[in-house]
Amino acid sequence: MHATRNERIAILYPGDRTVRINATPDNNRLALIFKSFADLGVYAEPAVYHDEFCGEVRQQLLQVDAVLVWHNPIQDGRDRSILDPMLRDVSAAGVMVGTHPDTIMKIGTKEVLYQTRDMGWGSDIHLYRSLDQMCAELPGRLATGEPRVLKQYRGNGGRGVWWIALAQKGVRPNPETMLRVRQAKKGSVEETITLEAFFQRCEPYFAGAGRVIDQAYQARLPEGMVRCYLVANKVAGFGHQAVNALYPAPPGAPPTEAPQPGPRLYHPPTMPEFQRLKRILEEDWIPAMQRKLDLDTTTLPILWDCDFLLGPKDEKDEDTYVLCEINASSIAPFPESAAPVVARATLAAIAQRMT
Repeated sequence: MHATRNERIAILYPGDRTVRINATPDNNRLALIFKSFADLGVYAEPAVYHDEFCGEVRQQLLQVDAVLVWHNPIQDGRDRSILDPMLRDVSAAGVMVGTHPDTIMKIGTKEVLYQTRDMGWGSDIHLYRSLDQMCAELPGRLATGEPRVLKQYRGNGGRGVWWIALAQKGVRPNPETMLRVRQAKKGSVEETITLEAFFQRCEPYFAGAGRVIDQAYQARLPEGMVRCYLVANKVAGFGHQAVNALYPAPPGAPPTEAPQPGPRLYHPPTMPEFQRLKRILEEDWIPAMQRKLDLDTTTLPILWDCDFLLGPKDEKDEDTYVLCEINASSIAPFPESAAPVVARATLAAIAQRMT
């Protein structure tokens, strides 16, 4: 597909004033996306963003047909509380925004795990809307002796994602009960702290509209995590990570010797090992999610991903998959196979809006 008109595309990513002044299509981590538009005869312009010059970026975006946004929920100590209203304003003016903040709020927060818990990718999930609720309900779940994974409502990079378990099984948890805890943030190590101290760490997660999602730990996590990269409702590539954020220490080794996350290996959508997952995701789970969350296909992100852990084997001895999270705010890096699909999908979406 080649452009038949002068589409104007902006690609937004964070940076300071110096980065904005010096920005070119090939001096950033999204160079492959810029090149994919160029290969289709369309110039995509950088739109480096910072809260300090939000108004300037807004004026730039009002001049384009579409803006693709790469900005984490938490970026260099800032959130998207200024960026998102600006993007909604730009969208209301007729510019296509991918991914629209309203869509991110539906699928790009950890609450989507709770909202879709009854789907085929669901698991043992609970939602805490307040610290008091968590203090009342979490001890009973820990009392089973099985680990839990707690996730703050909105974040990235493993921040506010905790593996927790009783330091000693068989006890009835109280505020002084010792826990083993480890954050998924890169570089974190396992600690032993009291349940009360853990609650104190989680208190900031409930600020404003914050909440915490509680998910059963998946015992097959050491077998790896599969990331499905999607363009709208179709898989455009895979990522596979053998050693991930909460990978346990080797048997008999101290918990502090748990390995740090390893590299994610990228594969095209034709990867044979993941074809069954691809089929289930495209034909069953994504349509079911759209129905449950009232998401039209045209509102799905241009580029997003679903992370899956391996669940228990089913009655046919086939793998089951458990949704770990959905990322929709800033998907990078990604398989090379996804970039040209993103460019084509963006131009197709613009053309559809113009009809």
